Amino acid sequence: MKTTVIVTTYNRPDALASVVQGFFLQKDLDFDLVIADDGSDRHTRDVISQLKLDAPFEISHVWHEDLGFRAAAIRNKAIRASRGEYLIFTDGDCIPRTSFVSNHKKLAEHGYFLAGNRVLLSRTLTQKILTHDVGIGQWHSWTILKYYFVRDINRLMPLISSTWLTPFRKSSPSRWEGVKTCNFSAWRSDLFKVNGFEEQYEGWGLEDSDLVVRLLKNGVKHKNARQATPTLHLWHTENDRGSLERNQERLRAIMSSDRIKANIGLEQIGL
Repeated sequence: MKTTVIVTTYNRPDALASVVQGFFLQKDLDFDLVIADDGSDRHTRDVISQLKLDAPFEISHVWHEDLGFRAAAIRNKAIRASRGEYLIFTDGDCIPRTSFVSNHKKLAEHGYFLAGNRVLLSRTLTQKILTHDVGIGQWHSWTILKYYFVRDINRLMPLISSTWLTPFRKSSPSRWEGVKTCNFSAWRSDLFKVNGFEEQYEGWGLEDSDLVVRLLKNGVKHKNARQATPTLHLWHTENDRGSLERNQERLRAIMSSDRIKANIGLEQIGL
């Protein structure tokens, strides 16, 4: 199964480097990686150029002008640039565990998208990771416990691999709440059928929920990837919520309609 990983970033080259290096350590390296850059400056471009030299897989970089938070639009460009039949999405501040790609692939199933979760790291631990390279993606259980007990990690459960969840992974096929594209995967063909992300979402919030609602309306179901594909989310200041109310209105409108396609999405790129 040809697979592409899509990593979204904006002006955080140190975090992006840690995330991409986490993909260097994957047990399964049979994928290519597209960096979806929401308008970063040349420092990010320089870091990507260096990462390409060391990468055990192909790295592509798609960029657009910085006109504010436009994650939906840059993800669509990355989807267009992808070559995999299966696409795994994450963010440039979410470091993968070494089984992240392999477990997304193992759980992939036609007719479903996958939704995983994340663990939040403290500001102190984030700084340590970015300045000293503590090998976060390869932590052993005792290291995880140590950081949890000093509250540098907000929860343990997502990091504990568990086979007991297997019979329940399809227990909420219509669930859209809580699905985030920092840990999400879907078939490329399913994304094209709904015209990808809705680019009318500008400013932080809910463009991922809109996509998931439209996938569900088109018959693609939710499959739970929790405790199989956790990511370690580096601390950052809270994003500006100024656009949230407008985006909530957009989401309510799509939920009350029968529309499955984005008004502005994959089909409109380049027009």
